[in-house]
Amino acid sequence: MAQSVELPLPKIELELIEDLSPPAPEGFLRLVRRRYRAHYPDGTQSAPFVFDAVDRKAIDAVVIVAHFVAPDGSRRVYLRSAVRPPLALRDPACSALPNDLCGIGLWETPAGLVDVSEQSPTGAVSAAQRELAEELGFKVPIEAMKALGPSAFPCPGVIGERHFFFEVSVDPSARGEPDLDGSALEHFGAIVDVSLEEALAMCRRGAIEDSKTELALRRLAERLA
Repeated sequence: MAQSVELPLPKIELELIEDLSPPAPEGFLRLVRRRYRAHYPDGTQSAPFVFDAVDRKAIDAVVIVAHFVAPDGSRRVYLRSAVRPPLALRDPACSALPNDLCGIGLWETPAGLVDVSEQSPTGAVSAAQRELAEELGFKVPIEAMKALGPSAFPCPGVIGERHFFFEVSVDPSARGEPDLDGSALEHFGAIVDVSLEEALAMCRRGAIEDSKTELALRRLAERLA
């Protein structure tokens, strides 16, 4: 077994000088604009600088891999199509890819926000249980949800959102109609099951571009190895 290695981070501290955030509008996200000064380990400090970030009340999310063993012995996982409007905002002229026409849809594992009332360790598990029913139609006891490794920050340069990963073994014959959450973006969402091997191959060739999905799939494959 490989020995764990501790990598201490430089002790850099941020001093909040001024909050320049605009008034919070009625909406899902809010812009946070703050003026900071960085203090370095050698006692020096930076010039003041402004940093923009995005915040929301339901800041964290759960990611769930639902899987089962098929009659042929292969491990299969569920994917769901997701519409992501920010993809439509991408300007190909600003991309490193010459033909960056990615559309607005992605294949993902089920995921969803941890509600404000669920912001606790047990609440995150409840959120995963709820999202499984909403997005795939599986109603399972809460103890069936198994943590899949530590949490992770998907985009720490923009938002402090933290992802909590779960895996759950399901019975395909028990899948009902997904509850959905009333969002227009979930209407007509497609649900498929593919072998875990094929799902990982989709990640390698770019057919799955959602990073949280790839991380969850790789963690499941590592656990089952």
